[in-house]
Amino acid sequence: MRLSVSLGLWQDRPPEEALETARAADAAGYPELWIGEMATWDAFALGTAIGSATSLALTFGPLAVTVRDPATIAMGVASVAALTGRETGVALGTSSDVVVRGWHGRSRDRAATALEESAVAVRQLIGGAKSTVDGSVVGSQGYRLRLPAPKSPLTIAAFGPRALDVAARHADRMVINLVSPAAAASLVQGLHEACERAGTTPPPVAAWVVGAVDPSEAAIEQLRRGVVGYLAAPGYADMFRAEGFGDLVDFARTRPHPRELLAAVPVAAIAAVGLLGSRDVIARKIADFAAAGVDELAIVPAASDDDPGGARTLAEIFPAARVDPAGRRSTRSHD
Repeated sequence: MRLSVSLGLWQDRPPEEALETARAADAAGYPELWIGEMATWDAFALGTAIGSATSLALTFGPLAVTVRDPATIAMGVASVAALTGRETGVALGTSSDVVVRGWHGRSRDRAATALEESAVAVRQLIGGAKSTVDGSVVGSQGYRLRLPAPKSPLTIAAFGPRALDVAARHADRMVINLVSPAAAASLVQGLHEACERAGTTPPPVAAWVVGAVDPSEAAIEQLRRGVVGYLAAPGYADMFRAEGFGDLVDFARTRPHPRELLAAVPVAAIAAVGLLGSRDVIARKIADFAAAGVDELAIVPAASDDDPGGARTLAEIFPAARVDPAGRRSTRSHD
């Protein structure tokens, strides 16, 4: 199991703590850091600061393809690579209605088409070619990077069947988010079936998973808040129901006050989709994800006053991945 780290960008923590998480990931030996983009940092500005302060490879995203166009994505990745000398990757996704329609005032119609057209154009640009995509939703024609082409690997975020098809045709890696091992296994199977239809080789699969070793009450509360928005969402609701939380899903669909729903989320619901508990418990859960066909776990560490930046969690989880369920140490490298 390969391990990487993704910034939590927790809204209840100081924004600058993202740099602390990055330094902790570097110190613990993780090879790669994912830098998403939500409500605080511009991903490429933050990536430049992190790349200048650590030796980590950096993957940007998943970036919303109906918010950022292919040229700005390619310019951003190339800028960070040129300014820091770090290896860079880019991940593309469709994001959510809240982010795309609400925050940015953009249309999310035909999101899967936008994802595919962006994947083609971004790959051309980061590979150093001139863009030639005249898409029905997204396009780029006649542009070529002036900076050295970073030749970054392309990751596609997928959950639904159409995104799986895009990943099968265009991804160097697929990433999934907030899934149980059973749900991960279903998505891995869906990817393999999509690749068979497309006549392509299945790319490796990474899963973003929240993590907290022996979490404090503050960390648990933080992770509860992170789960709330998914309980009634299409697809995710089915996953939580399959994990035994049908009553919680039904309650979420009544649209209760957020405080009521937050209070109703049990720790077990977080543990179903994350790495939560002792090092031994986490080692067993990592083995479950590996058995589901996941090739990489991107740890999203909880951060609290008891564990600033998630540094302790990251330091504990890295060696935990090298212990199989029988307690034997693995000799496989994480690099």
